[in-house]
Amino acid sequence: MSQKSPLEKVNYKGWLYLLPAILFLGVFLIYPLIDVFIYSFEEGYNFVQQTKYGIGLYNYQYVLHDQYFIRALSNTFIMVIITVPLSTGIALLISLGLNSIKPLKKLFQTIYFLPYVTNTLAVGLVFMIMFDKTDYSLGLMNMLISFLGFTPVDFIDGPHWAKMFVLCTYIIWIVMPFKILILTSALASVKKDYYDAAKVDGTSRFRIFYKITVPMISPMLFYLIITGFIGAFKEYSDAVALFGVNLNAAGMNTIVGYIYDMLYGSSGGYPSYASSAAIILFMIVLTITVINLLIQKKHVHYS
Repeated sequence: MSQKSPLEKVNYKGWLYLLPAILFLGVFLIYPLIDVFIYSFEEGYNFVQQTKYGIGLYNYQYVLHDQYFIRALSNTFIMVIITVPLSTGIALLISLGLNSIKPLKKLFQTIYFLPYVTNTLAVGLVFMIMFDKTDYSLGLMNMLISFLGFTPVDFIDGPHWAKMFVLCTYIIWIVMPFKILILTSALASVKKDYYDAAKVDGTSRFRIFYKITVPMISPMLFYLIITGFIGAFKEYSDAVALFGVNLNAAGMNTIVGYIYDMLYGSSGGYPSYASSAAIILFMIVLTITVINLLIQKKHVHYS
């Protein structure tokens, strides 16, 4: 009997099972991405009349020279640089503490996870009450600042650094519970034999953490860092929860907010500009993801 060729050995049943997922991704992910890519090169595109002036790079030139986009890009990068390392680091420290408290571990896990299941706008309202300075109240944070002998700061309508401080604090508060849950589970999966052997050798706690704990949970750390970068670059709703829908007036817009404004906001009706900004965001996220993947090969250890 003749041997079957590789093409005849294809598992068609497996492809049949994958077909719904492939169709779903094709319709709702791949096709829109291709469509947005095409729109980004169509100059003066009118969605209603389906007309355009021409094809070229003018949309990208406009977006890259637009002061609103430059401010949104700057705000987004500041958020990424501050929130991703801080939220991951604080979550790791809290997870280490929770892992060492056996009797009340489940209780504290539940308490720390509560912000993750709370509505984003509700948390934003709480932060506004804490930081907002009104004619009738300084706000909880300013009361504390005044008690310490410093001048109160308008965190919501004041200087840009104060607004960024509130936004970054808010984002860290929102994303940290999920990271704590993931890292606590990762720490629980580390074999105790490694720690016992290190203690017998008289290894210091810092060296145990650096040489055993971090390498063993490095896949989860890498996962949280890379998803943290992607999530931070897509920030929009958190800024709206604190500063309202007119983020350009507040100087706190993000790249996603800029894209939304170009489509539906007060300056809306420019799908070509929005598409160009979306492609720029896609390329930024893709570049950072590739860099993270390259770093992963050297610093991430899979047991």
